[in-house]
Amino acid sequence: MQRGATSGLSPLIRWLSGLNAQILIAAAAGILLGFLLNPVADESALKTEVLYWTGLAGRFFIDLLKMILIPLIFTSIVTGIANLQAHQQAGKVWRYALGFFALSMVCAMLLSLIVTGWLKPGSDLQLAMFQQSMDEIQARQMTGGEFLAQFLHSLFMNPFGALADGKILPVVVFAVFLGVALVKAGPSAAGHTDQAGEGRGKQSGGYVLAVLQEFLDLLMLIIGWVMKLAPLGVFALLTKLMATQDMALLGTMGEFIVLVFAITLIHGVLVLPGLMYLFTRKSPLWLLRGARPAMVTAFATSSSAATLPLSINCAEQSLSVKKDVAGFVLPVGATMNMDGTALYEASAALFIAYLCGMDLSVGQQIIVMLTAMVASMGAPGIPSAGMVTMVMVLQSVGLPAEAIAILLPIDRILDTVRTAVNVEGDIVTSVVVDNALGSGQ
Repeated sequence: MQRGATSGLSPLIRWLSGLNAQILIAAAAGILLGFLLNPVADESALKTEVLYWTGLAGRFFIDLLKMILIPLIFTSIVTGIANLQAHQQAGKVWRYALGFFALSMVCAMLLSLIVTGWLKPGSDLQLAMFQQSMDEIQARQMTGGEFLAQFLHSLFMNPFGALADGKILPVVVFAVFLGVALVKAGPSAAGHTDQAGEGRGKQSGGYVLAVLQEFLDLLMLIIGWVMKLAPLGVFALLTKLMATQDMALLGTMGEFIVLVFAITLIHGVLVLPGLMYLFTRKSPLWLLRGARPAMVTAFATSSSAATLPLSINCAEQSLSVKKDVAGFVLPVGATMNMDGTALYEASAALFIAYLCGMDLSVGQQIIVMLTAMVASMGAPGIPSAGMVTMVMVLQSVGLPAEAIAILLPIDRILDTVRTAVNVEGDIVTSVVVDNALGSGQ
């Protein structure tokens, strides 16, 4: 009897000892503790002490992820392009990845516009109630041309300056150029043996790629060390988030918050796994189990960029995506594929329109959809990055840019779930692309 009881407990013990379970337990504990601390006075010694230590622990975890983020993006894309191109697969990866990025993003925004337009959140509220918040912000007006010029300028920068400043987009662009250059240097640049007399430059390309590959392996080892601290980081970040939220405002804006959460969850639980099943016949439960650590971390950090190391680890280790595919698709997706952000910006534009007493036409909603797609592609993978591009979306249909002040107090909590969906969309794309390459061989 005792032996049977012990054997019955062993699966539970094994599950609890895994990183997935530890992150989930830490997330639940952080939300609970933060909720209990929320009503406590900010001046109280207990709350001050808890917020200090959770802030310190959360910032430490994020800083560790940021430490390896830029080197990881750079080496992953360079080696991924070189190795894929060596097998004549780079072109296919580009086509499959960009095609699926566009498909999933369009599905997200159509879902958002249809549901938001049907329920009309905010139509019974008065914009004047947010006047104080609106007076406290001065939003910079940007025309479409200005945004395009600024976006293009951000693509091409001194790569060393971009690396030092942590600017992801120019690092991605430079890594793509370097990966292509290694391919063009000859077969040796892609790790193949040169024929005699091919030239010193080609062999140098091979040496560069070999060094970068070794560096990438070392980075993945460091990621394993950092992720041992993931439960602590997730606990600390969620505790501070829930403890500092304005619950009164959350109640006032509850209708919109629930709506965004619902739409985002529908996209994350039904649409993305459904698209993956359509293209790969792989189980949605298999996806959610494999991607869970990355999605929970994205929820806690609200940063798809900071979650990138774990996303790559989940794709390669849990979902069996080839290293070259994951190393290329996921860093690019963290910069370009923002399903959750585009979905949120489309819904927020309609919400603000209803608050202003406007009813956007179908043509205006199409403009919102297209603008949100472009804006989300240029949004950095950092907390509340959607606010940076939200102004452009609002202005595209004549809505007051200052109205983003309405969203600022609640943006941080909404950013959690949309970032989780952003990360899920990137992982799903890597699975679809990997399957397409396998079936095409």
